[in-house]
Amino acid sequence: MIRHCKYLCAGLVGLLSVLMPVHGFSGEADVVGVKIIKEGTGTYRFDVTVRHADEGWNHYADAWEVVAPDGTVLGTRKLAHPHENEQPFTRSLPGVRIPEGVTEVTVRAHDSVHKTGGAEMRVQVPR
Repeated sequence: MIRHCKYLCAGLVGLLSVLMPVHGFSGEADVVGVKIIKEGTGTYRFDVTVRHADEGWNHYADAWEVVAPDGTVLGTRKLAHPHENEQPFTRSLPGVRIPEGVTEVTVRAHDSVHKTGGAEMRVQVPR
């Protein structure tokens, strides 16, 4: 009986290794912190902290976005390289113009495999 279990377990491990996606272990990129600083009339700087288990150039957090309630992307911060040894990490984007009347925005992260889908943060816009 133990010998059969040994073969069954080995077979299951082999099957899972075939079925699991190559870049599936990192998951989606999560926004874990947002700081908004008013720069001038209608413009803001965003300091955004992202967490993602970057696996190198094939799977890494490659951007984050500031999104209005109607879905309009107000600003995008491209991330030029993996951050395997810096987690979580914070990057800034100045000059984001937020239309009058928009009191809240969503910040979402993007990775090279899953695109968007991780944890987002909704934040109030200081006026």
